Amino acid sequence: MAAPLSTFRRLAWILSVLGFFSVLAAAQAQAATLRAVLNSGLRALDPIVNTSVVTNVHAMMIYDQLLGQDAQGEIRPQMASWTVSDGGRTYRFTLREGLKFHDGSPVTSEDCIASIKRWGQVDTMGQVLMKMVAGMHASDDHTFEITLTQPNDLILEALAKTGSRPAAIMPRRLAETPPNQAVAENIGSGPFRMVMSDFQPGVRAVYVRNKDYVPRAEPLSGSAGGKQ
Repeated sequence: MAAPLSTFRRLAWILSVLGFFSVLAAAQAQAATLRAVLNSGLRALDPIVNTSVVTNVHAMMIYDQLLGQDAQGEIRPQMASWTVSDGGRTYRFTLREGLKFHDGSPVTSEDCIASIKRWGQVDTMGQVLMKMVAGMHASDDHTFEITLTQPNDLILEALAKTGSRPAAIMPRRLAETPPNQAVAENIGSGPFRMVMSDFQPGVRAVYVRNKDYVPRAEPLSGSAGGKQ
């Protein structure tokens, strides 16, 4: 019974996030400002520490992920493309051009590795994955490798999932925060930037379009493709 339940929960999370992106896409065509009331007030902002639905929606606004899932559930490149070698044991990720954090700094391989390590300490799928990770190292600022002890594609599913505790990429200086402690700043590289001066916990959260965001060229599909 465990496997079907896990599948159902993952599907429910996927549908909730896909539905949210559909609302954003529809609103974009109608108005410059979208006002929404979610299932509860936003109080916790770190998706690694808190697993609530509203925190997850917040995370999908300001953070981006290395991989995405399209509307059919297929895993696609998002921040990075990948190649597989060594009989399925080595995954090489290459970051796409133009990735910047909201503070203006470029997204680097070291930021990605630090974010994966923090996420992997507490996320259920991440913990399973990290037990099979033999090593992670940056080849340069735009490419890094994850070597596994045995061939598997769990790594792709884990990094692309949009449910509880997504593998959100944040600056290394923040990703080095212990996973049981909320990050001091909420800086991602996603399509929206949070206006912290307007944040009233549980009452009001304001986001503005990230003008530096360079979306993928493909059409938006689920959490994959171009987030215009």
